[in-house]
Amino acid sequence: VQLQASGGGLVQAGGSLRLSCAASGRAYSASAMGWFRQAPGKEREFVADISNWSGSTYYADVVKGRFTISRDNAKKTVSLQMNSLKPEDTAVYYCAASYRTTPRTHASSWYDYWGQGTQVTVSS
Repeated sequence: VQLQASGGGLVQAGGSLRLSCAASGRAYSASAMGWFRQAPGKEREFVADISNWSGSTYYADVVKGRFTISRDNAKKTVSLQMNSLKPEDTAVYYCAASYRTTPRTHASSWYDYWGQGTQVTVSS
């Protein structure tokens, strides 16, 4: 199982970035795929996830209406479109895959595999 995140960078406040997570191996048959982020000195926090079965999505309140998670089955990628970025969105963003059959949660402990992270920096 390998997850490769890309698309991070430096953007001004109000701008947009699109993160992609390329899944290989059995990663694409996971129960759900998610994005988390970790800012310096803070704990890793949930951003968004998408069920691989129903396609349902869920967002953290702080990104709802600004971020969109999606899947491209043909390309085996999960993307995070981030619009109206704010300086407080600055963090390392990680994609993750879960194979749990227990009810879906948004805790990092529910996820089994993680990508290496990609830096997103939003300047004011």
